[in-house]
Amino acid sequence: MKVVTLMRLKDQEERLKETFPNIEFTFYKHPNLADEEVLKDADVLVSYHSEVDETFLDKCKQLKLIAWFATGVNQLPLDYINKRNIKLTNAKGVHAIQIAEFIFAYILNDIKLFKETYESQKKRAFNHKLSPDSINDKTILFLGTGKIPERTAEVAKAFNMKVIGINTTGHDVSGFDEVYSIEERRQVFNKADFIVNVLPETEDTIHLLQKADFEHMKADAHFINVGRGTVVKEAVLVEALINKEIRYASIDVFEEEPLPATSKLYDMDNVFITAHISGNDGNNLKRSTDILVENLNQIINGNLKSLFNEVNSKAGY
Repeated sequence: MKVVTLMRLKDQEERLKETFPNIEFTFYKHPNLADEEVLKDADVLVSYHSEVDETFLDKCKQLKLIAWFATGVNQLPLDYINKRNIKLTNAKGVHAIQIAEFIFAYILNDIKLFKETYESQKKRAFNHKLSPDSINDKTILFLGTGKIPERTAEVAKAFNMKVIGINTTGHDVSGFDEVYSIEERRQVFNKADFIVNVLPETEDTIHLLQKADFEHMKADAHFINVGRGTVVKEAVLVEALINKEIRYASIDVFEEEPLPATSKLYDMDNVFITAHISGNDGNNLKRSTDILVENLNQIINGNLKSLFNEVNSKAGY
């Protein structure tokens, strides 16, 4: 078996070679550096680069698996991958720990008035009249019920919060008090104090949230987006914040990235912005390689139909 990695994996390279002495590994720093003769015989391709398009994959004549070291796969030519019966796995779950931490950092930053406290500090003012709220017994609602919300729900329970999930069919998910279908979302938005988007980008989720969705949320709701920026048009979100249909928003992902300097979001007092960093963590490479190791073992044992984190290339997640 030949595995071609279109990115350097640091100490994980030695781990792979030691774990699989009978597999031929080739490591490149970038897809543009890959030798076409090597690609021609590759069984497994490891990457997360936008250069891995249909033209690039045409060079990989023997390809059986793309091990995608990211969660979102929307930039890949999914129809082409499906047509060629190439297996596709992603890094779903790799970012769950750190994104759960970010979600609660956003919540506590807001509810405990850290921004206001810091402003007082800069003015050398001892403002003891601030009155922070508590998240005890508050309700958090997740658009999406995958690995990230599952992990975050565990943290929410430690804070004695109620957890609501929204997924495609409304099927039950462990750790959630209530789960509803995506079609029912507007009927339950008003139950939530915090609404967190963790949906992937698909044809069905692009601009899913419309003006009416925000109108159905509580006026004091805090909207958090760590999924995909395309779930809502920036103009719709800005309008909802200006019209006080929701009170606050913490946003890590945007419809256009990098977020242009002209964006109105930068100037809004009821918005907190991070630059698509909530998934960043020093352990991501190891966790992604853990998935690769698991799947290489499955292939060696002839279990190509039992891959961990396999993506449905038709559905896009």
